[in-house]
Amino acid sequence: MTENIYWIPLLPLLGFLVNGLLLGKLPQRVVSLIACGTVGLSFLLSLLSFLELKALPPELRIIEQTLFTWISSGDFHVNFGFLLDPLSSIMILVVSGVGFLIHLYSVGYMSHDSGYGRYFAYLNLFTFSMLVLVLADNFLFMFVGWEGVGLCSYLLIGFWFEKKSASDAGKKAFIVNRIGDFGFLIAMFIIFWQVGSLDFMTVAARAPEVFVAGGALVTAACILLFVGAAGKSAQIPLYVWLPDAMEGPTPVSALIHAATMVTAGVYMIVRANALFILSPDALMVVAIVGGVTALFAATIGLVQNDIKRVLAYSTISQLGYMFLACGVAAFSASIFHLMTHAFFKALLFLGAGSVIHAMSDEQDMRYMGGLKKYLPITFGTFFIATLAISGIPLMSGFFSKDEILWQAFSSDYGHPIFWVMGFITAGLTAFYMFRLLFMTFYGKERMDEKTKSHIHESPKFMTIPLMVLAVLAVVGGWIGMPHIFGVTNYFEAWLEPVISAKPAAAADMLTSAGSDTSMELMLMFATIILVGLAIFAAFKIYNKNPKVADSLADKFKTPHNVLLNKYYVDEFYGAVIVRPLIYFSLFLWKIMDVLLIDGLLNGLAKLYEGISETMRSIQTGRVRSYATVFVIGVFILIAYAVTG
Repeated sequence: MTENIYWIPLLPLLGFLVNGLLLGKLPQRVVSLIACGTVGLSFLLSLLSFLELKALPPELRIIEQTLFTWISSGDFHVNFGFLLDPLSSIMILVVSGVGFLIHLYSVGYMSHDSGYGRYFAYLNLFTFSMLVLVLADNFLFMFVGWEGVGLCSYLLIGFWFEKKSASDAGKKAFIVNRIGDFGFLIAMFIIFWQVGSLDFMTVAARAPEVFVAGGALVTAACILLFVGAAGKSAQIPLYVWLPDAMEGPTPVSALIHAATMVTAGVYMIVRANALFILSPDALMVVAIVGGVTALFAATIGLVQNDIKRVLAYSTISQLGYMFLACGVAAFSASIFHLMTHAFFKALLFLGAGSVIHAMSDEQDMRYMGGLKKYLPITFGTFFIATLAISGIPLMSGFFSKDEILWQAFSSDYGHPIFWVMGFITAGLTAFYMFRLLFMTFYGKERMDEKTKSHIHESPKFMTIPLMVLAVLAVVGGWIGMPHIFGVTNYFEAWLEPVISAKPAAAADMLTSAGSDTSMELMLMFATIILVGLAIFAAFKIYNKNPKVADSLADKFKTPHNVLLNKYYVDEFYGAVIVRPLIYFSLFLWKIMDVLLIDGLLNGLAKLYEGISETMRSIQTGRVRSYATVFVIGVFILIAYAVTG
């Protein structure tokens, strides 16, 4: 199978082409079969490729497949090729596996939508683009997939383009990501300038030779790569597009937030770990931005009332965790959390979609409540996902989150402040997630009678993916248990050939992570206690006595409004960046273009038109007029000659 890696992304592309070219001509059942079948086969091939790779010795688990030379110009050579190694093998399993479950779920969720075929065509194209991104063997080919998921996010976020809010959200996502992409492009120029290649393996091998460890060039390249990652993975200050992405269909939110687009930036940083390890300053920037973003987004999630927006800010916060891990050089911990997050966050979004489906498209949690008895499967699976994201022991999120917190504290690139950021974020996460759970599934039924009469459990196409993801949300983290439990961390060992090999020039910068077992256990228990207290507080406020929440909001009205309005960041960007750009554009259009440039050219045209009109009046076509003018001219010449 490893000789035919290209089939993994090619199958979803074929699904897109068939459903796209035959749009409106195929029945829904055929569209579903093509869309889900191609992604399902892609997952099967990904699994077979993973198993073949696993059978090889660790030092041989790198398979490159070059299909043809894409660009060849002077010293610049870029191949159209794929790279299968331990890192990309995990990513293709997550992308195709979770993507397949989201495709299945969409069959039930979108069954009554008039754009059914168009939706699945876009979904297949999204999957293809993400698979290209994670399988590409060089930065430029990765950028093709990078831009592909950006395009698909625009198409899917604005899928219901008749709604202005949806079309605006799609444009916002597209524009903000272009800002990040500019940084990515400049970084590629620097890398090629210094290394002479954009191939991942070549860059990893040559980077310690051509870059000075801690030097300005490698730091600039890494920070610019991070700018690209911050745009794609929604980190401060480029996170503002992600909450608005909720305007798309809920399965799209699950796909973007869990398994594909937003994880692309994290993957890119980890793929370029050989560069980042040469720049402690760049790692510090990544860690600071990741930690601040995790805490910042978690505070906003505390008071949001739209069920999908709570999950959106949760995604931004969890991505901050992943970047915090990257910033302290715990790259395997970052990918570990990326994987477990894909399981429980996809489950949370799909569970929210099931709730919205049952509630006749209502998304405001203030009009829900008591849904537990109406939606038993949705509630059970959503409860498991809530436990996982909150970091309850033995759930998948517990192991990955705890690994990041420990590395943030103990790594040579870490600092207790980073641990404090992650620690507080863990408590806030547990609080706002159980707030969501209690407001939605417990307490008094707050929906109107018409909505209440239509509440029902979702069809099997929607509930089966929920149950599969619930199992993964429980057991998905068991392969990465920490060493303090007396077991092998299989996930870390699997990624070791890709991540653990450090450039020789930077070897003296690194030491092994702290091995103080008692300290790690103490920090782990502290987090567990904080999470437990946060859950208890959410239970007392939003389940036992909901009026307390209203009184607290009134008592702390100003901070509550600040959080409710997301720190007014969108308003700030609108006032400082968006509107000035609009006014400047209007100035260029109406003053520079219309008044000056067009005015000057049109004025010259009018002048010559007037001259032409005057000259034309002389051309009468009458012989006696010409003779008269001729005689007058002769007399003038004679008079001039006589007087001269």
